[in-house]
Amino acid sequence: MDRPDPTPAAAREALARAVTDHLTFSIGKDTRVAAPRDWLHAVSLAVRDRLVQRWMETTRATYAEDAKRIYYLSMEFLPGRALSNALIALDLYDDCAAALAELGLDLDDLEQLEHDPALGNGGLGRLAACFLDSMATLALPGFGYGIRYEYGMFAQHIVDGRQVEFPDHWLVAGNPWEFARPEVRYTIRYGGHVEYHDKSAHWVDTDDVLAMAYDTLVPGYANRAVNTLRLWSATSTEAIDLTLFNQGNYTAAIEDKNRSENVSRVLYPDDSTEHGRELRLRQEYFFVSASLQDLLHRYFESHDSVEQLADKVAIHLNDTHPAIAIPELMRLLVDERHLPWTLAWSLTTRIFSYTNHTLMVEALETWPVGVLERVLPRHMKIIFDINELFLDQVRRQHDGDAELLRRISLIDENDGRRVRMGSLSVLASHSVNGVSKLHSELLRETVFADFERLFPGRITNCTNGITPRRWLALANPGLARLVDERIGSGWRTELDQLAALAPAAEDATFRAAFAAVKAANKRALAAYIERCTGVAIDPTSLFDVHIKRIHEYKRQLLNVLHVITRYNRMLAEPARAWQPRTVIFAGKAASAYFMAKLVIRLINDVAATVNADERLQGRLKVVFVPNYSVSVARMIIPAADLSEQISTAGTEASGTGNMKLALNGALTIGTEDGANIEIRDAVGADDIYLFGLTTAEVVHLRNAGYHPREVVAGNAELGQVLEQIAGGHFSSEEPTRYQPLIQALLDHGDYYLLLADYAAYIATQARIDDDFAAQDAWQAAAIRNVAAMGPFSSDRTIRDYAERIWGVRALAL
Repeated sequence: MDRPDPTPAAAREALARAVTDHLTFSIGKDTRVAAPRDWLHAVSLAVRDRLVQRWMETTRATYAEDAKRIYYLSMEFLPGRALSNALIALDLYDDCAAALAELGLDLDDLEQLEHDPALGNGGLGRLAACFLDSMATLALPGFGYGIRYEYGMFAQHIVDGRQVEFPDHWLVAGNPWEFARPEVRYTIRYGGHVEYHDKSAHWVDTDDVLAMAYDTLVPGYANRAVNTLRLWSATSTEAIDLTLFNQGNYTAAIEDKNRSENVSRVLYPDDSTEHGRELRLRQEYFFVSASLQDLLHRYFESHDSVEQLADKVAIHLNDTHPAIAIPELMRLLVDERHLPWTLAWSLTTRIFSYTNHTLMVEALETWPVGVLERVLPRHMKIIFDINELFLDQVRRQHDGDAELLRRISLIDENDGRRVRMGSLSVLASHSVNGVSKLHSELLRETVFADFERLFPGRITNCTNGITPRRWLALANPGLARLVDERIGSGWRTELDQLAALAPAAEDATFRAAFAAVKAANKRALAAYIERCTGVAIDPTSLFDVHIKRIHEYKRQLLNVLHVITRYNRMLAEPARAWQPRTVIFAGKAASAYFMAKLVIRLINDVAATVNADERLQGRLKVVFVPNYSVSVARMIIPAADLSEQISTAGTEASGTGNMKLALNGALTIGTEDGANIEIRDAVGADDIYLFGLTTAEVVHLRNAGYHPREVVAGNAELGQVLEQIAGGHFSSEEPTRYQPLIQALLDHGDYYLLLADYAAYIATQARIDDDFAAQDAWQAAAIRNVAAMGPFSSDRTIRDYAERIWGVRALAL
């Protein structure tokens, strides 16, 4: 019999008592000497306790129902801070704040001490975290698998305008949200060679590493479901060579230990060197091998044979990074479980599904055959066998079409023999999906066109989504309260209910309240920016936000060209009533990505010039917010007026930043790319600013012959901007600093067509100035954007996956 819910006062008292108990018995501190971080850990443990019982119930229900599980494999997860998310899920946020206030503590202050888990870099990892949140909220038996990176990707510092990478010490103070599982260890093998006895393959003389599990709870919102994110940490099979140590050779004594543990130290090691590339392959295999061994162990605990394996296990590949899981499952089934090849392959193709996240061929992961033969010799042989059987089948069906066979082969023979991991993923998966309607169409028509003809219907669409709990309820509590007052709170789990907000755009009182929330968010962000960059910005200015991974195709450089154009115009017409604007950039460039890092430096050099120019009277400011993360995004997104989504048409698979910003009342300026098109369809063409070439026009222009110098010759403003960058106007101490950027635009073909879209982009930005001045109409459009975001919930996305791809049903909790 369920016990009645405690009164609010009793709940607060119980929570306060749990916090002080943990401070004493788990942290080992007295209240008189406890530091703020001690209190944070005590609060986290007290809240975690309230999830553990639900976690156990979820696990027991999964076993009792013999439910099919979805295992989500991803190199990245960006869950953000755990405490606030757990409190929202448990509906304990206000109670916790009140309980801590009685102890003389401030919940907001404690939250700021929590370090973001450094488990990802950009949209891929944040999407994975949103999906885990939705799986739990929908009570789907889901399991996330990844790597417990000791130092993350890196902590980004800006030094003299340059990105400088430092280790991200996110674990240095401990992580109260994880459970170490030293008893859950699996051996991961590398190198060696393959021997054959009695037609069986034996992988021998390997160099072994151990994978140890750490479990983190993933709570569902307002239900009893709590799922698991299991992360793997690498440990050596031998902690220390005691003989060498006793001989005084201390460095050599721990060399094997250090080499083993390098596998889980850093996300995406610098792959500009052969050692870096090999380490990345070792990382990918490390986590998929541990994960597959783990999930098979779990399956065989309650099943005697493989007959139901594909009915009880679904494995989803989040992009091509985990694709080595395909030959690994074959190895485990054929070599370890002694299944016939045909049965193993049948199970594999029923179990795997794959999400593609890129249209750029260069971003579809490939591995040199020689590297795979050295690092994973058994897997290379399995891939050869898969490829031979596949090509034989196609050869029979298509009269030996040599050109078709060359295109679809898993081995690219044109570039030093490389394994096409994207093609392997498509071949081995029963379902493949893109992440926006345009992206999925282009997958079928271009990158995987041959596979679409061979396997019609295999490639489908499942447009990305975001969790409204994290990105509205938690990120923007002021707006969440306003929405609750108007339409109720059901939108947290049924985002389509936001449609009822649309009529409020015509309500002057609601518009004023909406604007007040935005103004408060902008003041909070302005204060944060001044603290972390030293730049004072005007919170009444238009906040023009460009926050995402720094990459040439995302075209932060095009935004910089607009900033310089605007700067020149303002100096040329100082008496004009210019709309004040603050241009806010944030994002990390991969450590080996020279051009992206050069763009960051240009942003900061332009910012230094613009921000110091008193002639502008503060009406234009540029800031680069360092070390972008989920928590930084929570500060920026609710304050944004304008959302920059300006990738070259046909390059961005979907984007989710566009959804988060629109959900928080920012209007989008963007190209017809990714999910921008679906956002336009939802909000209406009048409430979004799309510009530039379409995907078809991009293809036509490139095929017809694109000449960027001719574009510059026909646009004096653009020519002036490029001359300023090339001539050292923003880098007088090193005038040639930005020659590589100028050469890429003028001499190397301007591959991402910045100059082709420049004029349309500048004209659209001028129109935005005029529209922003009419604040009533702007706020009405912002409200309509919020109201139209129902289709972009990750709950909708995950329901689609569960029903159409995974065949997974909700637990009866």
